[in-house]
Amino acid sequence: METGRPSPDRPGRRLRAAAPLLAAAAVAALPAPAGLAPHAWSYFAVFVGVVLGLILEPLPNSAVGLLGVAVTVTLSRWTLFSAADLARPGFQPDARALEWGLSGFQNPAVWLAFSAFMFGLGYEKTGLGRRIALWIVRALGRGTLRLGYAAVLVDVVLAPFTPSNTARSAGMVYPILRGIPPLYGSEPFRPTARRIGGYLLWTAFAASCVTSSLFLTALAPNLISVEVIRRMAHVDIGWLRWLAVAATFGVPLLAIVPLLGFLLHAPEVRASPEVPRWAGEELARLGPLSRAEVLFGLLVLGALALWILGGSFVHPTSVALLVLGAMLVTRIATWEEMASHGPAWDMLFRLASLVALADGLTRTGFVGWFAAGLAGRLGGVPPAVAAVALVAAYFLSHYLFATTTAHATALLPVVLGVGLAIPGLPAGPFAMLLAFSHGLMGILSPYATGPAPVYHGSGYLPSGVFWRLGAAFGLVFLALLLAVGFPAAMALAPAAAG
Repeated sequence: METGRPSPDRPGRRLRAAAPLLAAAAVAALPAPAGLAPHAWSYFAVFVGVVLGLILEPLPNSAVGLLGVAVTVTLSRWTLFSAADLARPGFQPDARALEWGLSGFQNPAVWLAFSAFMFGLGYEKTGLGRRIALWIVRALGRGTLRLGYAAVLVDVVLAPFTPSNTARSAGMVYPILRGIPPLYGSEPFRPTARRIGGYLLWTAFAASCVTSSLFLTALAPNLISVEVIRRMAHVDIGWLRWLAVAATFGVPLLAIVPLLGFLLHAPEVRASPEVPRWAGEELARLGPLSRAEVLFGLLVLGALALWILGGSFVHPTSVALLVLGAMLVTRIATWEEMASHGPAWDMLFRLASLVALADGLTRTGFVGWFAAGLAGRLGGVPPAVAAVALVAAYFLSHYLFATTTAHATALLPVVLGVGLAIPGLPAGPFAMLLAFSHGLMGILSPYATGPAPVYHGSGYLPSGVFWRLGAAFGLVFLALLLAVGFPAAMALAPAAAG
């Protein structure tokens, strides 16, 4: 697949591999700032190297995270523990460091996200995701604008069940929509790409960014964010509470995304009567619902019902693991297929290592020190203004990251800590806005989120077009998040416990 990005030469790869090591060494060589313990500064040096590795990607993010954990555990006497810790009788730094390094695998949100990737395997094997998409396209695909709304609706239907926008948008929605533009002579990497392909694929990509923020279970970083917010801000955000606040800005955004695409990247073809016929033909080839589709559909509907209604007696991760077991029992997927599902296991190791690394910033006291310092500088700013400024800065800083997971695990604890240290700042609403931003910020660049390289490499969205649309849509997304989401969060956000 062509991605539109040139392959780096060997010196470029070497530089990308050396830069994180050099950055970590440079930070470690500096004296610790006033008020910060030496071990916390050393840990921050390792963390800087990890973050730069996540951005430059000399290795896959999972490998970068694993190396960061391994280096920290090996050097734990200088990175994780203070002199007072080491002086305590019976303290075993090696065992405690290893316990910390593996702590990410004990995080329920990590296993919930892992289960979601396995749900994607069920959609792929049964063909249910493709069938749902074709149903909607057949019903709404007669005009190009209606086809844009059909692309939005497909993602809305699938999003609550799939906390991976890559699996959902790139794996299920994109393959369906990619077959439509050639029906109108709209070919990739040619001037005809603008006829309908560019508009349709951009609309689908933009919609996936909105739905990723609309539903708690539509994006893996959402689940990580809720856990970080619960631990740091003592605010518990349930599935329905998340939806109630996110819908205030998410639903209007979904309504205007196809219209905004018409305004900023108008298609040359405005009517598409062939598309419903094509979708009907594809559905005819699929035949009636299979037993596997029915079973899997019942399983995901049951999971959604328990996620919404069962929070008082069953943990969402327990529900997800139960569905995985049911998938095995009903032979929707075999254990061999699950064991060989590389993306799910890659995600598991990536999230587990990054969750532990992000926790290290709090554990060593770095977040508290940094938050207190920055909060002091923002002391004269009205709390609401400070909250808006921090959310906007957090959103726009995503230009530096290749994944929302890396961004959330690296920066969320820091920015959240800064906000919580500002007297009078509304903790619940501020935390929710930071969490909501993770899906929306995926619109910014061709590398900002998992599906972005797929749509960018389709041949219908050249780099110049992608960057221009990403900036324009990003500003609209951020504006509605702040203008509509902030007041809604102020009214509906849960109060901090204790």
